[in-house]
Amino acid sequence: MSRPGSPLHVVACAHGTDDPAGRALIDGLRMDVGTVAAARGLDVLVHEAYVDVQQPALDDVVAGLPPGEPAVVVPLLLSTGFHTSVDIRRAVEARPGTIAAQAIGPDRRLAGVLAGRLAETGLGEGDHVVVASAGTRMARGVEEVRQTARWLAEDIGRPVTVGFGAAAQPPVPAAVEAARSAPGCRRVLIASYLLAPGHFYAVLTRAGADAVTAPLLPSRGVAECVTDRLLDVLKMT
Repeated sequence: MSRPGSPLHVVACAHGTDDPAGRALIDGLRMDVGTVAAARGLDVLVHEAYVDVQQPALDDVVAGLPPGEPAVVVPLLLSTGFHTSVDIRRAVEARPGTIAAQAIGPDRRLAGVLAGRLAETGLGEGDHVVVASAGTRMARGVEEVRQTARWLAEDIGRPVTVGFGAAAQPPVPAAVEAARSAPGCRRVLIASYLLAPGHFYAVLTRAGADAVTAPLLPSRGVAECVTDRLLDVLKMT
């Protein structure tokens, strides 16, 4: 898609957060995407952008790209939702030669990262797992989270339920309560299906679980997933 001799503009678009640790982890993911893309033979120039909270805003970044040079907006977002379907779509449609990749998930490798985080909590017999996502009103995004939970259940060999921080049902506290009432439940563990600390991670820590896993980042595997979404959309052009 890029012109000979010029790098492809890749706009790595995250949600944005006020949490300093979360910002640092997203910055690290953006750098890792550039490294992985280069290792895959792609000549890319990665740009920083956000749909909320932080600057620079996605619309401004896309509008400021050099005219006539192709670009891809790559969501640093786990699931399909308002930001991918409205914010990113609007920015892409406003600039000729710009396309958008899909959200990072669902991807079985993300379930593998969740399994690793659960192992860090000492996952044992009688522990019930709730995969907790930020949430979306879009049915497709909800199903993507449920698919991730199904993969995780296969990986850890036990049932896994889901909960959402906002917009979708059930809310995380209700999912935790339901898990705790299951026969034989020893502990309820929240598998944090979030990229980094921020508002929704704080919500999870108050949801009544016995433990909450660390977010997905840092993880080279996440950067591999993002790069694959970039390659997927390039194959379609």
